[in-house]
Amino acid sequence: MVVVSEADVEFYQRNGAVVIRNLLNAEEVEKLATAIDWNIENPSPLGQTASRNSDPGRFFEDFCNWQRISAYREIIFESALPEVASKLMRSAVVRLYHDHMLTKEPATKQPTPWHQDLPYYNIEGSQNISFWIPVDPVSRPATLEFVARSNDGTWYMPKTFLTDQSKWFPEGSLAEVPDIDGESDSHEILGWELNQGDAVAFHMLTLHGARGSTNRRRAFSVRVMGEDIRHAPRTWRTSPEFEGLAEELAAGAEMNHPLFPIIHPR
Repeated sequence: MVVVSEADVEFYQRNGAVVIRNLLNAEEVEKLATAIDWNIENPSPLGQTASRNSDPGRFFEDFCNWQRISAYREIIFESALPEVASKLMRSAVVRLYHDHMLTKEPATKQPTPWHQDLPYYNIEGSQNISFWIPVDPVSRPATLEFVARSNDGTWYMPKTFLTDQSKWFPEGSLAEVPDIDGESDSHEILGWELNQGDAVAFHMLTLHGARGSTNRRRAFSVRVMGEDIRHAPRTWRTSPEFEGLAEELAAGAEMNHPLFPIIHPR
């Protein structure tokens, strides 16, 4: 049984990220690892390499596969994740937003730059969580890192990871991401060494990033929404894109759509 204390909830609400030990059991981890390997060999149309051709390793990602990969579906619907999300968000209802598989092969140098997730999406609201669940042990130097308390409501300009271009919000309309690495004394950085089955849960406005990886680092992210999340259609391509959703779901509407099923309560 996964125990989430009130101290964990308070830590998440205050800092925008928290570690959850043993979110998945050994059997769930094994199934998930097998599914990730299959996903890499059988990508969806949204699958893409997110590292440069010159990189000696490879950073590969894919989105929205829960309907075709049963192990992903089991983690999303049947593991302890939905109940943990409900407690951390303080939301009685939890909806799936999307799943995201991310794998850094050995010797991948491409870092994941400091960024927030919410500005890339088509939703708005404060009750949200991204779970990052590695199926390989992750050392402290290779782990996902977070800027504590950056979930304070500030939106930073989203940019492309490889070319650093602003392709979403108009230039100058949002704050630029601070120089976290160059101003390390000004920021509290959170990060945890993770064993198989551990996870980190973080708010979609929390600034986060990661270095490259010397070892294979397969991870599965599940992004979920609480009761206050509303649809925010964009005029640009979001990440991921939900084709045709703007014609089916009005701006400002609850995310009541088959693509976003309620996972808690069951």
